[in-house]
Amino acid sequence: MGLNLLEKTELWVNHIKLDHVNLTLLAKTVADVLGLESSKVLVVDVRPDHITLDIMENDIPTENIVGKERALLEALAKLDGVHLTEDSCIHSNGILGLICLEGENPTQMSQKVDSMVDEMRERIAKRAIIFPTGFELKQNLIEDTNTPYLKELLESEGYKVTVGDIIEDDLDDMEYKLSDAVSRAFGLIITTGGVGAEDKDKSVESMLRIDPQAATPYIVKFQQGTGRHVKDGVRIAVGTVGPSMLVSFPGPNDEVRLAAGVLIDCLKNHDSKQETAQKIAAVLAEKLMKKPFHHEHHGFNHHS
Repeated sequence: MGLNLLEKTELWVNHIKLDHVNLTLLAKTVADVLGLESSKVLVVDVRPDHITLDIMENDIPTENIVGKERALLEALAKLDGVHLTEDSCIHSNGILGLICLEGENPTQMSQKVDSMVDEMRERIAKRAIIFPTGFELKQNLIEDTNTPYLKELLESEGYKVTVGDIIEDDLDDMEYKLSDAVSRAFGLIITTGGVGAEDKDKSVESMLRIDPQAATPYIVKFQQGTGRHVKDGVRIAVGTVGPSMLVSFPGPNDEVRLAAGVLIDCLKNHDSKQETAQKIAAVLAEKLMKKPFHHEHHGFNHHS
């Protein structure tokens, strides 16, 4: 089994004294013990009594870290200029804390690992971030009614909600912000707006960069190149990366309210990204059928 370290990637070596130590060699020694490439371990802070290392590898096989504290300290003790005492120890706040597990039988250790992983996944699942998109919000041309609504709804369902920056109608910027949210261990990442058929609409395309297998069903189709349309329809998107689910909603507030209700139900049912996308698309398509010419006149980046 591989463990995703998520955002807790720092490792402290406490009660350690250094005297003209080669930090590159120290980092390589830690990497060797953990079965990582040398470039994946960096010394990021050195204090009189401890050092901090950053592990820049998201996924590490369990056997590479569980119970490795003693091996790690013994390897460090052999380096020139490294002085350890009987109080020397390794510490980490996240999954890397498994390094300190030792002296238990394999079954107990395996159960402890599983329960730590489950606990972290549960915590991640309830962390949400909302990104409004579009120049009209960035320039304060319109009020963002979607974000407060989604924040309140998700908080009422027990989520810890962060409001992200307004994202420009820019593919690279959107990809960067979504990737960053995944690496920061948000279990639910929502964008509003930018799913329309105009050239400036980039939400679905950015999602496909993050998850090429994202589900992107149409909610309305029409003739490509009609009026301002450069695409052949309006789609929503649901993707997954590790424990994170990413969802791109339209911009109009009434559609966001509809879609959000369906999303909450899908999350409770543990629906797949395909099932979730299809259910959201179905309810939005039904609404659009009753709202003729909506996409012609209003686009899909409005938030009010």
